Parts: sequence; C-alpha cells; structure tokens
Amino acid sequence: MLIDLHTHSYPQSDDSFMSVDELVEAAKARGLDGVCLTEHDAFWSEEEIRTLSRRHGFLVLGGTELNTDGGHVLVFGLDRYEFGMHKPAVLRARVDQVNGVIIGAHPYRRRFLPEAAGDPEARRGMLDRAAGDQFFCVCDAVEGVNGRGKPAENLFSQDLASRLSLHVSGGSDAHRLEQMGSAATRFQSKISNLEDLIQELRMGRFEAVALP
Repeated sequence: MLIDLHTHSYPQSDDSFMSVDELVEAAKARGLDGVCLTEHDAFWSEEEIRTLSRRHGFLVLGGTELNTDGGHVLVFGLDRYEFGMHKPAVLRARVDQVNGVIIGAHPYRRRFLPEAAGDPEARRGMLDRAAGDQFFCVCDAVEGVNGRGKPAENLFSQDLASRLSLHVSGGSDAHRLEQMGSAATRFQSKISNLEDLIQELRMGRFEAVALP
C-alpha cells in the first residue's frame, strides 16, 4: 500500500493552499491508497477522520506535525497537544504512553547546507554533526523522501538515517494540490486504520518512495 504520511490542509495548517477535501481527492487521483493528515501542531478528531473517509471512500488517517526544540516531527498516536511537547524528551515520554510513533520530518533542514555540500569533507562534517544530534534519539524513523526536498537534501536525509540505523519514510509534505503524489511510504501489509499504521511503522515494515 502507498500512503502519504505528510500532508497539510487549510485552514488547519494556515500555510496550506488546499482544503482537506481537495487534498483527499488529489491523493485518490494520484493513485495513492491512503493519506495522513498531519497539520502543524493541530489534530483532527477521530470522528472527523471517519467522516472524511466515508465521504470520499478512501483511507484517511490522522496524525500531526509538531514543532519541537530539536526540529519538526510527524507523530501518530496522539489526539491532542499538551503543554511541554515542544521538548523532545517530554514528547517521547507522552508518545510512549500511547504506544505511538515519532518520525523526524525533513531532517535536512538547518543541518544540510547545499552551498557547502560540494566539498566532500564539509558534507561529512554536516553528517557527523547531524548524527550526533540528540534530537534523533527520540525518533523511531526519519523522513528520507520529502516531496518538497531537493534530491541532494533527501539523499542527505537517507545517509543520516543509515548512520542512525533508522528506517526512512516518505511523504509529499504537500501544501498545494500540485505537490500531492510526489512521495509516499510503501507498506508491505494492508493498512486499514491508525492502529495498523502505527504497528507497521513500529515494526519497520515500510520504505520511502519517490513518485513521478
């Protein structure tokens, strides 16, 4: 199954330019099997998610993209924001309480400098510093294919994941309709609900996919 784990709709994410219904229909049109709504520091309720799934006849799952002191993370398993979640350790403890999952989103940001990456030694230095960042200790996986990331940025994320021995996910990070379907995560097993998604993510039975 191909599921986009990283999307944003307006007005839940105020920097998005598409409604949730447009988002879901675009995911269907691009040939995906499901889509996760990961608004910025916001959550869709279970009832809203079920209503969207029924209305579109399509698998819609809920998550969130949280801004922490160490970087952005995609979180699955929580249903509301609680004070202190901007602290990675606090967030990790809360996610563990609900057996959820944390994925480091676009890990190249603020860690990869394209103007210096042409120098192999400089790139190794960036990778060394990123691999030593304690932020990634709270992550179960990292986003290795971000639909809005450039090839060199995504390659850096994949190399970082290899250094950290973490699996890589894929997502479009779409804020506009034309960005939908650019990247996704392929799962080996059928995903029917959020519990299935979390289980497969925790087991590492998935891979990032860049789509044409």
